[in-house]
Amino acid sequence: MDPLVHLIDGPRARSAFTLRVVMSGAWGVHIRDEAALAVVVVTDGRVWLRREGAEPVLTGPGDVLLVRGPEPYVVSGGPDTAPTTVVHADQRCVGLDGEEVRLTMSHGVGTWGNDPEGTDRMIIGAYADTGEIGRLALSALPPLAVLPAGSVDASVVALLTREITTARVAQSALNDRLLDCLLVMAVRSWLEAHPDSAPSWLSARHDPVAARALDLVHERPHHPWTLDSLARECAVSRATLAARFQRAVGSPPMTYLRTWRLTLACDLLLAEPGLGLEPLAARVGYGSAFASSAAFKKHLGTSPSAYRRATAEDRPDPRARAGRRRLDAPVEAPVYG
Repeated sequence: MDPLVHLIDGPRARSAFTLRVVMSGAWGVHIRDEAALAVVVVTDGRVWLRREGAEPVLTGPGDVLLVRGPEPYVVSGGPDTAPTTVVHADQRCVGLDGEEVRLTMSHGVGTWGNDPEGTDRMIIGAYADTGEIGRLALSALPPLAVLPAGSVDASVVALLTREITTARVAQSALNDRLLDCLLVMAVRSWLEAHPDSAPSWLSARHDPVAARALDLVHERPHHPWTLDSLARECAVSRATLAARFQRAVGSPPMTYLRTWRLTLACDLLLAEPGLGLEPLAARVGYGSAFASSAAFKKHLGTSPSAYRRATAEDRPDPRARAGRRRLDAPVEAPVYG
């Protein structure tokens, strides 16, 4: 199985923020929402994106932008147009004077901008938190990835646009899955177009021995792997596996295994709040809670329990965010959030 399948499976939207933006004239929006990842698809007109320390990027219909956070960025109608609106971390949208503008810039369900007939239009989807496994996959991307028109299926973009702007039952869940589809298509397209930029653990398929070892580690992290047992499963000697894995992936097999197990542990701690430390240890291949906790603390500098508490406090509550996005009352509900 392709390692990307395992690694891209992490960033699954949960009540993600999605919006159709319609603009015209001299417009600019400063995005300071601290999202882990934003997916922007330009559907009409043209949109410039600017980040500190980088040249402005011009995009047109069909182009896709993957913007890694949490650093802010500006989308605008011109390369140097000053922003007139700011989006904050709580998806609160204000003018430069600090006044809320969500009501004046709302144009029905899921649509926001300075002109309901605006010529510059885009779909924006934001992941508040990609999860630890998702961050491994997204580390394959630059801070800003620009994909030309045709990189993602236009029918998926059209369907997401329709769902965003139509108040229907289970709309949030469907929006999340459609956004996930766009993300996977975009990441895959970018990696195919930039094979030399992909990290070694994604290009290890070129070495069948390293690829087999990765498959085994990803699919059975709970197995009590040793270098000997992994080499036997790959039908090579210990020395051969160690050398070829190091060359293809960039780290020794057992080092990669430990990192993968602890990455899984991070995700499980947050995805399953009631999961105890002993079951957690068994799920990720450690013989006891003590052993997994010691490895976790050595790797991350904190205990699993402390990590769970601290990260849970920092993460937005998807249920609260979903509540802020109620579409049965589109004018009353915040447009950004």
